[in-house]
Amino acid sequence: MAFVCANTPLESYYALLLDTPVEFRIGALELAKPLLLWINDGLMAVFFFLVGLELKRELIEGELSDRRNIILPGVGAIGGMVAPAIIYISFNTGDTAAMAGWAIPAATDIAFALGSGVHATLAGVVLAMFIPMRSKTNDTYSPLKSMEQDVHSAVAFLVLPIFAFANAGISFSGVGAEQIFQSVPMGIALGLFIGKQVGIFGICWVAIKFGFTKLPPSMSWGSLYGTAATLGDQ
Repeated sequence: MAFVCANTPLESYYALLLDTPVEFRIGALELAKPLLLWINDGLMAVFFFLVGLELKRELIEGELSDRRNIILPGVGAIGGMVAPAIIYISFNTGDTAAMAGWAIPAATDIAFALGSGVHATLAGVVLAMFIPMRSKTNDTYSPLKSMEQDVHSAVAFLVLPIFAFANAGISFSGVGAEQIFQSVPMGIALGLFIGKQVGIFGICWVAIKFGFTKLPPSMSWGSLYGTAATLGDQ
């Protein structure tokens, strides 16, 4: 939908929607931002809150409670950064300005992207760390798990689709083959699509085959590759 809106006569309405000013004011306190920033900073804080809840649960009683299980996602993350960067650099060696963009395909995003410095969405992760796993008065009730279940559907069916719609509207007006096949876009595209798959799956395969870690019981080689391919499609 975002691509359609950005590349048809609907583009002006799409831009107008995202630029719509949204203001909240209490006395002298005023928050005024365009709708796009409310989506990226506000709604995505809810997404990262869910990520924080899931991470805390995994660290306390899930797969990540065993430190040996941290090795696999750790080495996968390293491979997912190094391989795309190498591919990008191979396309842009000798171009000083273009070389500064090596981190673009190296980024492995949780939603899509998390910018330079302390982003507002990190407040969601920090808040999640303070949600207790167990209730002090009810041994069978977990505030964290209950909240995770409540938030999950809203994030999956509302927050992420809105975020994607607001940020994926790239206009291809005036873009031809000569622009697409330049070294920078080629380095980014192939770094993401090929580099993520080769880097994540490849280094995980090596780590597992050499006995540094193991494939989780609930994961197959196919699902591991699918995860790598999904990250490459970002």
